[in-house]
Amino acid sequence: MAPLTLAKIALRALLRNRMRTFLSVLGIVIGVAAVITMVAMGEGSRISIKEQMTAMGSNAVIIMPNRDRRGGVQMESSEMLEEADLIAIREQATYIDGVSPMVTVGGQAIVGNNNSPTTLSGVSADYLKIRNYEIEDGVMFDDEADRMAKVCVIGQSVVKNLFPDEDPIGKTIRYKSIPLKVIGTLKSKGSGDFGQDNDDVIFTPYQTVMRRFSATTNIRQIYANSIGEGYADKATEEIMGILKERRGWTRPTDPFRIFTQEEMIQTITSTSDLISLVLTIIAGISLFVGGIGIMNIMYVSVTERTKEIGLRMAIGARGRDIMFQFLFESVIISLLGGIIGIALGIAASEVVKNFFNMPMSVSITSVVVSFAVCFVTGVFFGWYPARKASRLDPIEALRFE
Repeated sequence: MAPLTLAKIALRALLRNRMRTFLSVLGIVIGVAAVITMVAMGEGSRISIKEQMTAMGSNAVIIMPNRDRRGGVQMESSEMLEEADLIAIREQATYIDGVSPMVTVGGQAIVGNNNSPTTLSGVSADYLKIRNYEIEDGVMFDDEADRMAKVCVIGQSVVKNLFPDEDPIGKTIRYKSIPLKVIGTLKSKGSGDFGQDNDDVIFTPYQTVMRRFSATTNIRQIYANSIGEGYADKATEEIMGILKERRGWTRPTDPFRIFTQEEMIQTITSTSDLISLVLTIIAGISLFVGGIGIMNIMYVSVTERTKEIGLRMAIGARGRDIMFQFLFESVIISLLGGIIGIALGIAASEVVKNFFNMPMSVSITSVVVSFAVCFVTGVFFGWYPARKASRLDPIEALRFE
C-alpha cells in the first residue's frame, strides 16, 4: 500500500477519536516544551557567565597565597605576596602584558550627607587594562607620580550614590576620615561574574591603601594579563618560576596559587553544563511518559479496531500494511506534539527572558534534536502495538466482539 494512502488512513483514524488524540499529543507537547525550555535556560546561563567573565579580562591571571590543610583545617601559606614580587614579575616575565596588585579595605565612602558602603581597592594603572575597565571622564592615576597620593577613580554606582546631581571630578570623598580627590570616573560595566556590581568600585594607588589605610606591606592578590589567548599556561609557569626563584623555594608544594580566567570560565561553564544536563534529563522524563501514553493509546486502538484489521486482511491487506498504518498513527501523534512543543518551548523561553530577566538561548541544535527524538519516540513506542496488530489472525479478528 502506498505511503500516502497509509497516511490518509492513519489521519482519518486519529480524527475519529479527537479527544484521545489530543491527550496523546499533549503528553508529547509538555515533554518537548520542557526540554526546549530547560536547554535554553542552561545554554543561556552558560553564555551569560562566559560573556561576563570574558568582559572582566579573558587573559587575566590571578596570583594569591596558597592554602593547605593541617589537621583538617584549611590554612593560608606563610608566604605572602610583597611589592618586590610585583616588581620581579613586571621586570622579568615575558608572557605578561600588564601587572597590578590588589589591596582592599572595607568602609564607608562619604560626601556631605551622602554615604555608600563600598570597598576601597588599591591597584596600579595596569589594572584597568587587565580587567577591561575604561576611563569615561578625567584621568587614571600614575604609578610613579601618584605613588602615595590621596586620589581615586570611581565607578558609576559610586557616582550615582555620592554625586547624584554634580560632576565628581575634582571633588573629595572621605574614606575612613581620609580625603581622596576624585580625578576620574569609569565607564559602566554592569553586573560581574557572580552578580556583583562592577560599577561599585573606588580605585586608588595601592601604596596609598598599604601605607595610609591598612598599614601593611603584604599584597593580597596580584593580577596580570597574559600577552594573548593561549599563553595563560606559559604565563602561569613563568610567574611561578619567578616567585620560587626569588624566595629560593625548594619544597614540593607551591607557595602560591595561580588561577587563569580561562580556567575559571571552563570550571563555571562545566558546572552550568552539568546543571543543564540534569534539568534536561528531568524534563526528558516527561517526554518518556508521553511516549508511554502513545503506546497505551495504540494498544487500546488495536483492541478496538480488531474487527477492522481482520476485514482489511480478508480483502488483501498484508501484515506490513497494517503495521505501517499503526506506525503512521504513532509517528503523526509524536511529530505533531513535537512541532507544537517546540513552538511552545520557544515561546516559554521568550516569556522567561523578557518577564523574569533570565538569560535564555534557544539553539537550533536543541530544536533539531527534539524533533528527531519525537520521530524516534513515535516509532519506538508505536512499533510493538503495530507489530501486534500485523500478526492478528484474520479469522479470529473477524470473530472478535
